[in-house]
Amino acid sequence: MGSSGAVHAQSSVALYGVVDGSLLYTSHTLNMSTGQNEGHQFSFSDSGMTGSNFGMRGAEDLGGGLRATFTLESGVSIANGQFGNSNGNVFGRQAWVGIDSSYGSVKAGLQYSPFFLSLFDTDPRGMSYFGSGLVSYVDNVVVTGLFNSNSITYTSPEIAGIQASGLFAPGGTPGDFQAGRQYSAGLRYHLGGLTISGALYSGNAGGSAASTPIPSTVEFVGRTLGASYRFQNDLTISASYTLYKVAGSFDNSVYAGGFSYFVLPYLDVNAGVYYTRDGNEGANHSIMASSGVQFFLSKRTTLYGQVGYVNNHGRMNMGLSINNALYEVAGSTVGASFGLRHMF
Repeated sequence: MGSSGAVHAQSSVALYGVVDGSLLYTSHTLNMSTGQNEGHQFSFSDSGMTGSNFGMRGAEDLGGGLRATFTLESGVSIANGQFGNSNGNVFGRQAWVGIDSSYGSVKAGLQYSPFFLSLFDTDPRGMSYFGSGLVSYVDNVVVTGLFNSNSITYTSPEIAGIQASGLFAPGGTPGDFQAGRQYSAGLRYHLGGLTISGALYSGNAGGSAASTPIPSTVEFVGRTLGASYRFQNDLTISASYTLYKVAGSFDNSVYAGGFSYFVLPYLDVNAGVYYTRDGNEGANHSIMASSGVQFFLSKRTTLYGQVGYVNNHGRMNMGLSINNALYEVAGSTVGASFGLRHMF
């Protein structure tokens, strides 16, 4: 027995994260209690570009082309050290375990939906926390479809440039199968610099996810179709259409377009325009325009500056920033965000 050999599967665990802080200015500030304008603000804002977080990811080679994987990711606010940028739980961004193989990957737990990942694929500003498609997303449905509890997903391998994905999440309420039930599906085509991505989402109210600190069961139906093209000179252009149809409320269509261009290997300039219109009431519409510059001090550390403008009409209340300025007053608001991001 002492001379017998032992076979050990190769495994790895890595700690990773993002620390992002900025200074935020907006010319107007909405008081959510009164609905009135409280004037301009100048404040420190956690996560001006990317949500501050830390987590662990790991993998183990099981042999025969199989690999076990997991991710545990917690959102954190560097403004006060509390949980943030998540559904409010300890590992409120991601908490899943899965199996990878040549036939695709299966994951179970808290994870992103194909609907959100499709939007991320074609957003011209990379889903920045300031002036991007992410602000429009959270303004419409908070974190529903973003952090999906109790979910099981399958992602196929890429075949001839085509990759499919699907998600199903039972609500977890005994005796009520429909409460909190969520499903999503996406299809992605990639060829050279071209990416075309489309997805759908459907979710019901209630279920166990409604008890999280930030409930993720807004009842809505989502649809999106977008495309991006990356040229050899490091210019990427993007355009997309997204529908957020919220039960008993608005029916918002969002038309987006923009670009990202690496002027130098360490300098990126980007811009985006987002027009939102309520299909139930045409008087409710808004336009948001924003641009940003990223100066990469290293592969991990970035200085950035962002400016934005939003104009709301009717009952539209689109803001400019996920943190500190998610909703805004009617009329025009301008804002700016300057910060530092470090990834590890």
